[in-house]
Amino acid sequence: MSHTAELIAVGTELLLGNIANTNAQVLSQSLSALGVNVFWHTVVGDNPQRLKEALNIARKRADILITTGGLGPTYDDLTKQTICEAFGKPLILHPDILEDIRAFYESALHVPMPENNTQQAQLPEGCTVFDNPVGTAPGCAFEAEGVHVLMLPGPPHEMETMLHRHAEPYLRKLSHEVIVSQDIMTFGMGESSVDELLHEKMARMTNPTLATYAKPCEVRLRATAKAPTREAAEAMLSPVLEEVRSALGNVIYGVDVADLAACCHAQLLRRGLTLATAESCTGGLVAERMTAIPGASAVYRGGVVSYWTSVKADLLHVSQDILDTYGPVSAECARAMAEGVRRITGADLGVSVTGAAGPDPDERGVPVGIVYIGLATPERTFCRPLDFGRRRRDRIQGLAANHAFDVVRRWLQGLPVEQI
Repeated sequence: MSHTAELIAVGTELLLGNIANTNAQVLSQSLSALGVNVFWHTVVGDNPQRLKEALNIARKRADILITTGGLGPTYDDLTKQTICEAFGKPLILHPDILEDIRAFYESALHVPMPENNTQQAQLPEGCTVFDNPVGTAPGCAFEAEGVHVLMLPGPPHEMETMLHRHAEPYLRKLSHEVIVSQDIMTFGMGESSVDELLHEKMARMTNPTLATYAKPCEVRLRATAKAPTREAAEAMLSPVLEEVRSALGNVIYGVDVADLAACCHAQLLRRGLTLATAESCTGGLVAERMTAIPGASAVYRGGVVSYWTSVKADLLHVSQDILDTYGPVSAECARAMAEGVRRITGADLGVSVTGAAGPDPDERGVPVGIVYIGLATPERTFCRPLDFGRRRRDRIQGLAANHAFDVVRRWLQGLPVEQI
């Protein structure tokens, strides 16, 4: 039997935008892996009447309701009370849970338990209790009128702990299918172009399915299959991946890889090569993305942020003739920067970025959006010229950083470097 879930996040602070609803993303990913369809996300404030209205809507269209938040001890933590009223379930005090909460305050916080915490030990009659080893609010699950209701705490660390310890095993018993997704990562082709090539196929698919998602500076395709076992779902996805590879070619840089930086890291590691960076308009963004990867020191030697022209000359040894004749934003300078950082760090590869990110043209009148990516290798030096137009500064920087990684990964894969 296929199950359908609705997630209901409770908290006025979510509606006001004071905090982001990160719980919804974590829950959706977990439920998808369990084979549970998530069709609706709802956010409701700390208002019993509005929560009751949301529950009445949700119970008509989903057979699994998962709430987060509103399980605390304060006056506005009314999730349990409202849910029990909506489903006709009395609240029962659990003395053992009350003692656990009291002990938590005394041992961890070294203060007596406030009496209003007593309400946290009250749970729906006949429910499955989810203990909370990292907080004071236990969760629970019960079934009523063919609907499974799960209540989880709002703080993300508590929610995730309870999800993995209790909610996932509870839900796993309900579902006899699994949903497997694979992310096909692409760079160098816009979402509309990708859709144009694959639209007819995507429109016909039901299981498995294929959909495009535009990420900052790149496009992700998600292929999803539902089957009784993971192995069966993966077998269904295999021909889909091959068809997408055939249609898109080398704009695909990986499957189930985090981003271009992770792709480059893996390939450098596999080939035993090292990389260094020389950046101007990106201000160290390429280095930041590379060093955010655990184990980056195995492949990344270091970098130079040569924002001033004099730094390009003094540290990277870009010749004054190049700077005077062509300027700091030029193909010649990008090549010299890449060669310079490769030489001074001893890296196998040196990648450089120089350009005009705006909001104004550079001192020589180079228009905003003009960027050059240089790549120095043991055999030769390349340059990819780019024109992003008058985009936002951060957008130009993000695109430039992605192109820097794309140049590196294409060289590592034996593909053309200077043009996409």
